[in-house]
Amino acid sequence: MLLKMAADIIVLVHLMFIVFVVTGGFFVLKWPKIAWLHIPAVIWGALIEFAGWVCPLTPVENSLREAGGKAAYQSEFINHYIIPVIYPAGLTREIQFVMGCIVIVLNVLIYGMLIVKKVRKE
Repeated sequence: MLLKMAADIIVLVHLMFIVFVVTGGFFVLKWPKIAWLHIPAVIWGALIEFAGWVCPLTPVENSLREAGGKAAYQSEFINHYIIPVIYPAGLTREIQFVMGCIVIVLNVLIYGMLIVKKVRKE
């Protein structure tokens, strides 16, 4: 039970990281110091997508589920609603590349807005 709960917590952390990578730039517009956390997160997230790597959280989660005696991704809330967001069905290298490009372009636009905002203040 504890191992399954730990695996679920890792899934939630994984999802929060993905959301931070994609939307964190908007927080940087309000709180610029967050950029020190966000920029490395964006770089890591894009590298995972471009290189086709497996996020280190995935094998940890799977190991916890197996150690807990549960098959990976059963039909509970987290497994039913959150897992498909993190690991979409039919994910291909091409889709991963597009996702990486979206992350980069979105954040370049947001950081560009931040730079323009800062230049206008000066």
